Order: sequence, then structure tokens, then C-alpha cells
Amino acid sequence: MSLFDADVPGLPDSSGPLAARLRPRNLDELVGQRHLLAAGSPLRRLVEGGGMTSVVLWGPPGTGKTTLAHIVSRASRRRFRELSAVTAGVKDVRAVVDEARGTLSMSGVRTVLFIDEVHRFTRTQQDALLPSVEKGWVTLVAATTENPFFSVVSPLLSRSLLLTLEPLTDADIVELIERAVRDPRGYGGAVELTGEAREHLVRLAGGDARRALTALEAGAEAALEGARRSAATGSPGDGATGSPGDGATGSPGDGDGAGDVPGPVPLGLELLERAVDRAAVRYDREGDQHYDVVSAFIKSMRGGDVDAALHYLARMLEAGEDPRFVARRMVILASEDIGMADPGALGVAVSAAQALELVGLPEARLALGQAVIHLTLAPKSNAVITAMDAAAADVRAGRLGPVPSHLRDAHYRGATRLGHGAGYQYPHDHPEGVVRQQYAPDVLARSDYYRPSEHGFERRAADRVRFLRGVLRGQPSPPSAPPAGDEG
Repeated sequence: MSLFDADVPGLPDSSGPLAARLRPRNLDELVGQRHLLAAGSPLRRLVEGGGMTSVVLWGPPGTGKTTLAHIVSRASRRRFRELSAVTAGVKDVRAVVDEARGTLSMSGVRTVLFIDEVHRFTRTQQDALLPSVEKGWVTLVAATTENPFFSVVSPLLSRSLLLTLEPLTDADIVELIERAVRDPRGYGGAVELTGEAREHLVRLAGGDARRALTALEAGAEAALEGARRSAATGSPGDGATGSPGDGATGSPGDGDGAGDVPGPVPLGLELLERAVDRAAVRYDREGDQHYDVVSAFIKSMRGGDVDAALHYLARMLEAGEDPRFVARRMVILASEDIGMADPGALGVAVSAAQALELVGLPEARLALGQAVIHLTLAPKSNAVITAMDAAAADVRAGRLGPVPSHLRDAHYRGATRLGHGAGYQYPHDHPEGVVRQQYAPDVLARSDYYRPSEHGFERRAADRVRFLRGVLRGQPSPPSAPPAGDEG
């Protein structure tokens, strides 16, 4: 075995997990991500041309980030080193960089440094990578599931090529499953999936290749183990419906997965369900049921039925719906249907979405459930979306008008001669923190977009709105208008 074979990912180990055995060895074997694989694309140039450009891979789990790092290192015949930002520190980074510098100076061999979950690195840890990237000591391949514009320091991002990976489509997952069944590195034709089992795997995957292969492996090993037992005892086989054996540890990586079992072993829905311990939920993520279920989910929260809302949440998660899609819908509902009736609802929804990114499923289902309960029980108001729609309608209708001169920027030379800022009154100079003054353009001076409801906190917000509008417009107002605060 050569130095290169020892230092970069080699052929998959036939005794390893299915996902590891089937890891693509080149870009042509990669499933999905077609937008990155076109001839002449930056990724192809990096792999086929052996460039030194560092890369940040941004995408959801199971879309091929680690695989791409392996392909880059194999194609360019470089050493491969991998660190996880969950466990590695600055000391570990510097040790790899020092090793890479030494190897480069001694043998001219460059190093690909793959850092998984780079968003978990602190600013200091990310800064420690800059000299090695800038001087070409390592080719950095950093993977993240979070928006790198918020989670990766700007100097590192500016020195790297940002590639965005997309969730695999259902067609991609089907292609991957079929390859795993046929390929000698997988089951080499030893297992035959029924249509229902294949559809269930697609639902379970949710666009995640690793999840699909893990579920397939559980079912296939159970089917093969059942067939082996049947062959050993002479009893009829029940590969499509039999119970998974507790000793299903064999690995058919060499293409002889069935051992002495003749012919392909059927793997049906019932066995697959038991093997992965999850019932098949009749749910099409791209069809009518997708829209029906999410519609019922939103309307249940809007209508205050907490039990129905939790049912639809569980139904979507069990069906393999993208949990980030669910979280996004909850964030929208927090403003669209609750708004200022419970200002904390938006924070709860956003926190649930962040918790999902932080810990992932299955644990994050609790945060999502807590948010669903809060949003469902919260008082409701659609005043926010009504106000935004009314304001947007005026803008689209051309009701704009110039910014009042006393509000214009007065910080540059010559602004005073133009009258910018003249007459502006600083609210903090007045006892109540508000003073009669026009802020909107003349054409909109009397437009009332926000119309608070009488629900929850918004009842108090309504009093505050009446008070402020009265002062700003010089209208009579109640003598003791309360400030906005927590609902008592």
C-alpha cells in the first residue's frame, strides 16, 4: 500500500456500515448535487485540476459534504486529515497544520484538512486556520449545516469557495437505494425490495442519503438473517414478512450477502418497519397529503386545538418531513397569526428552529413540540400581517412621497445648507419620550396601518398606539396612557 493509499480514504471496507461501503469514489458516482457537477464547474476544476482552493460546503445532513472532502483528497492524491469541530481545539488544528507543513517541505505532498461542523468552532479557532489556508499549507474543506455568512468568520469565508449542497430529491434517494441493492459493495443483488418498502425508505430518508442507507441496511440484514435461519432449519423463508433476527450482524460487502441462501431475498414493508422500528406513515411529501397535513397543522395551531396540532407535528416528523420546513412554518405563524397578542411567541418559534439546528432529531422534536404547544395556546391576532399588507399596498400603488426634510441625514458637509435635519426634535429631550412631530411622508401622514386587536398583550399595545398617535399628531389623548410592557 502506498503512502497515498494510507493517507487518503481508500476503497470501502467490506465489513463497514453500508453508507461507508458505498461512499462515492469520484464525482461521477455522486448522487444528487447536479448543480455542482457540470463540466467546468468550480468543484470539477478543484477535483480534476488539483487546485489549491479551500472550500466551505454548506448543506443539510446526508447530502455529501464528507464524501466531497474524500473525493477531493483522492482525486488530487493528497494526504487526508479529518477533525470534528465538536471535539477538536486550537491545539489539534495547529498539530495538523504543523504536520502538513512538514510533509509539504519534505515530500511536496499537500494535505486536505476536512473539518466537520466548522460552525461549532469559536472565532479564535477559525482564526487559527487562516495562515495555513492563506499560505497553501493545507487545502481546507469545511462542512457546515448552518448559514456560513453567520457561522464562519469573514476572513476565512473570503479565502474559500462556498458551495451550497441541496437536500437529495426522492428520485436521488431511489437511485441510491437501487445502487445499494445492486452494487457488489452493497448487497450485490442478494436483496430484492418491494415497491412499498422502497417508498417507505424514501419517506424515512427525508433527503438524507445516510439515513436512507442506514434504514436499508437494518431491513436487509434482518431479511438475510431470517433467510439464513430458514435455510439452516429447512423451514419456509419469510423474507418479506419475517421478524428481524437478533444476530443479524453479517455484512454482504463482497457481493455474496446472502451467504448460502439461494436467490435474492425479498424485503417487504412489514419487515422493514420492524427492522427500523418505525411504522410507515401514508404521506407523500410532494403530493396532496403534504399540503393537506401542513395546512391542517397550521389551522390547528391558529384555531387553538393543541392536541390536533401535536398529532400533525408527529405525523410529519414520523413521515420524514424536513423538520426545518416545519420550524419555518411555525416562525411564520408566530407573526402572521399571533403577532403582538403574544410578542414572545416569535422568540419561542425561533428558539425551536435554532434548537433543531443545534441538536437535530430526534431530540429536537421536544423543542418543536414545546413551541407548538405555546403557539397553539397563545392569544391570536393577525394585525401584523394586515398592517404589512396595507403598507405594502400603498407602496405598490405609488403612495411614497419625499422623506420630510427634518428627518433627512444631516451628517455630511452641505446638508445644513439644504435644510436637512432642521427642526428635528430629539424625543429623549422630552419628559414622555415622545413629541409632536411628523415622521411619515405628507401623503401618508394620517395612515393607520397597525390596528391592534383586543387579545392578549395587544390590548395594552392598543392603548399605547392611541397615546402615541395622539401626541405625534397633536390630537387629544387620555391623560394616563400606559407605556408598552409585559401583560399583567
